Amino acid sequence: MNSPNFDYLSRGLEAANLRQEVISNNIANVNTPHFKRSAVNFEDLLAKELHLDDDVNRLAIVRTHDRHLPIPLHGKVHAVIEEDDTTTMRVDDNNVDIDIEMAGLSKNHLYYNAMTTQLGGFMTKMKNVITSGQS
Repeated sequence: MNSPNFDYLSRGLEAANLRQEVISNNIANVNTPHFKRSAVNFEDLLAKELHLDDDVNRLAIVRTHDRHLPIPLHGKVHAVIEEDDTTTMRVDDNNVDIDIEMAGLSKNHLYYNAMTTQLGGFMTKMKNVITSGQS
């Protein structure tokens, strides 16, 4: 399916799945000496891809006619795992805070549910367009 909505939602779900794994690993290693927590970065990278955080460097390109070619994206970002080695929570150099990780787990669960709801609604609309022949 060649739709920006589908693309963004599917990449968002991939990021949520990866974030679930990373948070689970952090929680599993809460008592491991010298363990450094990791986090998933996706939303900031997506904002840069879409130039939402950079009004200064945004090009003012406009399609003046429907038959003009669309403006291509310069690459699709995906979620990346980043290790936090700048902090320490305990004497044994472990930096996992179980309260922060559990809050992140809950937040990610809500994010995932919202993304699946949006994707389900998008798929239902596409199905309705295909089966009814209307837009």
